[in-house]
Amino acid sequence: MALARNPALPLVAAMVMIASSAWAAAEIVPPPNRGEQVVERKINASPNRDTQIGVYLNVKPDCSSGPLPTIRLSSPPSSGKVVVKRARLKATNYKACLALEVPAYVAFYKSQPQFSGSDAVTIEVTYPQGRTEIQKITVIVGSGNEQKI
Repeated sequence: MALARNPALPLVAAMVMIASSAWAAAEIVPPPNRGEQVVERKINASPNRDTQIGVYLNVKPDCSSGPLPTIRLSSPPSSGKVVVKRARLKATNYKACLALEVPAYVAFYKSQPQFSGSDAVTIEVTYPQGRTEIQKITVIVGSGNEQKI
């Protein structure tokens, strides 16, 4: 009963509750972005067939090739596999480059033979300049659904 007679106690209790709520909210804030960019996309694929899911290159402003990025499979697919191959990319009208031919990495997804449904893969691409891109790719596998990038 003594608590109800002191008018300052409810105010103090309210301030403690606000402070503890602010502290709890501060603890669940994610760490600051370290220059990572997250890209999400969906790709259709046929069962047991190689399907291109990404092309990775590094083109300098003078249209020459820079060092290729580092590619890491952060989260492998549960019903298939991912393979990365080296390639030469020929392109026209890419950024300020009217025509170029540069080395590149090409990522392919291949599902298990009888799989049909949705699969997911996460690829981390780190460029020499320090920029990192997290690619979350959903692959929808079903007969006749193949899609090329």
